[in-house]
Amino acid sequence: MSSAIDLREKKLRPERGVLVGAGSADVQHDPSLHVLDELAELAKTAGVESVARLYQRRSKPDSTFYVGKGKVDEIAAARRDFDADVVLFDVELSPRQVRNLEARVGCKVIDRSEVILDIFATHAKTLEARLQVELAQLRYTRPRLKRMWTHLSRIAGQGGIGSRGPGEKQIETDRRLIDQRIHALEQELKEIQVRKVRQVSSRRDDFTVSLVGYTNAGKSTMMHRLTGADVYQADQLFATLDTKTSHFELPSGNQVLLSDTVGFVENLPHHLVASFHATMEEVRQAKLLLHVVDASSPDFERQIATVEHVLFEEIKIGEHPQILVLNKIDLVEDRGRLRRAVADRGESYEVSARTGEGIDRLLAAVTRFDDAGRCVLELRLAAGDGKTLAELNRVGEVLESAYEGDHLDLRVRLPAEAVGYFERWAR
Repeated sequence: MSSAIDLREKKLRPERGVLVGAGSADVQHDPSLHVLDELAELAKTAGVESVARLYQRRSKPDSTFYVGKGKVDEIAAARRDFDADVVLFDVELSPRQVRNLEARVGCKVIDRSEVILDIFATHAKTLEARLQVELAQLRYTRPRLKRMWTHLSRIAGQGGIGSRGPGEKQIETDRRLIDQRIHALEQELKEIQVRKVRQVSSRRDDFTVSLVGYTNAGKSTMMHRLTGADVYQADQLFATLDTKTSHFELPSGNQVLLSDTVGFVENLPHHLVASFHATMEEVRQAKLLLHVVDASSPDFERQIATVEHVLFEEIKIGEHPQILVLNKIDLVEDRGRLRRAVADRGESYEVSARTGEGIDRLLAAVTRFDDAGRCVLELRLAAGDGKTLAELNRVGEVLESAYEGDHLDLRVRLPAEAVGYFERWAR
């Protein structure tokens, strides 16, 4: 009877996880193991309660377990002591390493990539996001199929390892099905990207700005502060996966098209990076990037470097002007250290999207950038050319106007991209 009650209680409580890290960091004298803080946040977002942390400093991974055999025994003991359901590794494991670890620790073992993929799958709302996540999951799963069919391969019991038996046949069948699905998803996402390129290109005369940054830096809160848009805001990793775009007005009266994009983390699975190219089209076509940083994080410098690496090295969005937005400044005690740390990173502004502190200075900077990208022209239109006049008002700003007989003389400010089209009416 008591065992049945224990099982019911186990189903009701959240999954318990043992966190494991390995690498070059020296955490020997750091019992809090801050190096695993981000994995703990990822686990929390995925619905797993962290009950223990273990770390091994090593120069290269062990091919069998990633960590050493002694550390595997520690993990198994921690799993038993804390009645854990899962072991989470802060690295990407090979299928063989997962198989060996699960056999030794007695529960499921999940690596960093699988945790992130699980979170993305939970948070994906739009069709595009769901397709991107499914593609990433299939690319991750395909090389791990052998692990899933090991029990069937044993039925054959003869011949070379992994070369015969119903398990091997099923693996090949599954691989073909996965390859077919991957191809179909890639084609569908290519079509989405073509449509998105066309959609984003149609805004070429608009002043487009994209919010980029590490996950949980406060981009959605910034989006709400600037535009008033009803966007989901939560103190958790990857709260926003789908790109959202909304207008707001600068102090100059000019309109801005602002986009909020997915956040990044260190060691973002390459399956996701490859799948999310369509989502990044808004960033690729933006005229200005607002790089939002959680200035209250002790790791903000590493987070800045991670975002820049993903954007410019992995996704390769090309050179873009950007402003560093040091968000959550209301939570920062040593602002002097913060300023010294970003002194050589170009233009930066200290703000709080939550309280509104510093937002006026940030908007003034965005306005100056907008003005610098606009040209003043003197034009002459036919007095009855309402269509061209309406287009001028849509993409630019009419500074002066006066009728001279059957002509309308104008002085206008236009985005640089629109000048070529309107130069035919120059006087």
